Amino acid sequence: MKIDYNRLMEEQIASLDGARPRLLLHICCAPCGSAVLERVCPFFDVTLYYDNPNIMPEEEYRKREGEIRKLLRLSGREDVPLIEGPYDTGAFFDAARGLEDQPEGGARCEACFRLRLARTAELAREGGFAFFCSTLTVSPHKNAQLINRIGEELARETGVPWLPSDFKKKDGYLRSIRLSREYGLYRQCFCGCPFSRWDLPRE
Repeated sequence: MKIDYNRLMEEQIASLDGARPRLLLHICCAPCGSAVLERVCPFFDVTLYYDNPNIMPEEEYRKREGEIRKLLRLSGREDVPLIEGPYDTGAFFDAARGLEDQPEGGARCEACFRLRLARTAELAREGGFAFFCSTLTVSPHKNAQLINRIGEELARETGVPWLPSDFKKKDGYLRSIRLSREYGLYRQCFCGCPFSRWDLPRE
């Protein structure tokens, strides 16, 4: 039975009773971040964390980082801090070792989610954040149930609460497309890792 993580997030927000706790939000790219920032900024003091060692080549990685800064500028959120994690492709290849031939959405993606969310959870613990979360669940191509389960496991390990989410609900994904067009954001056609690129249709 699927859990309604959007409802759980709304219940968590309602329980804040006007308080604005600090949220460390892992961001994968500007289009995903656009709609998510609209959802969380009214309720949390948000810090973005760009940590995606799966994105290759480095030119692509830097381009997506630049688009996040563009999003913050055009959306009037230049006061939202953006922390960049280490660009360590070796960590991704270590996590994906033996899973290179797995299909998109399978065990390799799970290992990649866990790598990025573990880094986010650890930074949230070190930085004294009240919650951590990720923009990943806004995409219909990502398994929100799995991402939330990983987040909950890491919350138990680190002691930092995971903010449940399914940001594609309530037209979140459609909103991200509209905002991307409005701001002229680069929308990539693959998640970033070389294995996903190999799965793209060939002409």
